Amino acid sequence: MNPDESHDTIIKDPEVDELCVPVPRVMKQPLAPKSFHDLLVEHGGRLSDVFRQHHGPTVQGRYVHWDRLRNLPVPEGLSHEEWWLGIKFARRAQYRSLPLRDTRGRQFAYMLPDPVQEALHRIDSQARGWIGAPEHVTNPSTRDRFIVSSLIEEAITSSQLEGASTSRIVAADMIRSRRNPRDQSERMILNNYRAMTAIRRMKDEPLSPESLLRLHAVLTAETLDNPDAEGRIQGPGEERVQVWDNTDGRVLHTPPPAAELPGRVDAMVRFANHGADDGSFVHPVIRAIALHFWLAYDHPFQDGNGRTARALFYWSMLRHGYWMFELTSISRLLVRAPVQYGRAFLHTESDENDLTYFILHQVDVILRSLSDVESYIRKKIEQTREVERMLRRSTDLNHRQLALLAHAIRHHDAEYTIRSHMTSHDVAYATSRADLFRLAELGLLDRRRIGEKTYVFLTSPRLEERIRALSAGD
Repeated sequence: MNPDESHDTIIKDPEVDELCVPVPRVMKQPLAPKSFHDLLVEHGGRLSDVFRQHHGPTVQGRYVHWDRLRNLPVPEGLSHEEWWLGIKFARRAQYRSLPLRDTRGRQFAYMLPDPVQEALHRIDSQARGWIGAPEHVTNPSTRDRFIVSSLIEEAITSSQLEGASTSRIVAADMIRSRRNPRDQSERMILNNYRAMTAIRRMKDEPLSPESLLRLHAVLTAETLDNPDAEGRIQGPGEERVQVWDNTDGRVLHTPPPAAELPGRVDAMVRFANHGADDGSFVHPVIRAIALHFWLAYDHPFQDGNGRTARALFYWSMLRHGYWMFELTSISRLLVRAPVQYGRAFLHTESDENDLTYFILHQVDVILRSLSDVESYIRKKIEQTREVERMLRRSTDLNHRQLALLAHAIRHHDAEYTIRSHMTSHDVAYATSRADLFRLAELGLLDRRRIGEKTYVFLTSPRLEERIRALSAGD
């Protein structure tokens, strides 16, 4: 089940010329196992043989679904169903319940196999800021450039998961220059950017049904066939949205009836703010992942459920102090492997609401995204330092100007405006103007006037020559 309507590099400079093309979605419904109750009835007389094998919850360290296990070599003396029964006994002994229930009232549960516990430890270490993080990242004034780039990347790729087909370079230019969107794809991306920006402000506030609806309204503004559906859950009498298999038209997921949605949203909000109803500890990362799944499972909105689910995940991570997620885009990984994303939903729902499958998929995505953002930041910092080394002796350029020059060296056809520089670094108009005019005075950028008051700044054809000259003191 893809939570939207209808693994790789994650953070990447959003100005690169790469098309955001729709990704084919081919989803095979996994074969659901028999229920634990039915397995006991059929194989209860063989329990001594089942337990003699000392089954754990994993197979060679992997949390395998029945759809895969039924094709693996079976342990001697057991059938595949008896083997599965032993595995399910081991898993059920470690299950932890969640307040989320399916359409039949059965609770979702999860366990923490060793791979998840190891991943949570690494996420705790990295997502709250890795040891030795460079000053460019820990200093709020210089961190803004990375945050803006990350927000743009997440806005583009989260929209891409729902079919937006604008090129990344055009979309990034739209956001940085603050121009109006030209079509629905650009509108979706701009809405996502605004929502991600709003989440940074929301992170210090508890979630409420009203703030969730406001977030949905921002994400879907002027993109829905029915504008009345912006910022509200579906009501009784409306045809409920479903998740379909695009290849054969089969229904992959039917969400709960609309009449249940107000109560289910209230329960989700309580979980978001306070955790499990019984007071048991739920690791913050598990809580954020469960919220992502919960909203996608309930599908309370006519459209935009996937975008809202991922936004809710970000809110929860930032609220619990994982500030590195201001710099991270999970959707870039998800959009490049949408089948795996959808399969994690299907495995959970088909195996008696075992959320462990989705958790395993998401912690893997999180770790990949954190690793890639660290590599990205170090690369960007080294590029800036190279320019700093060349210019340090002869100029007093600030970190914003140095970052722009580092980009300009790699993108000789790039254009900069006062507004795009404002957006990239979250500075005032006067500060942005002074930065660019100074670079033009030094011959590092070419300044051109468009109209009476607008300027555009182009990379000077002699940029590297000018940098060498400036570094030599000429």
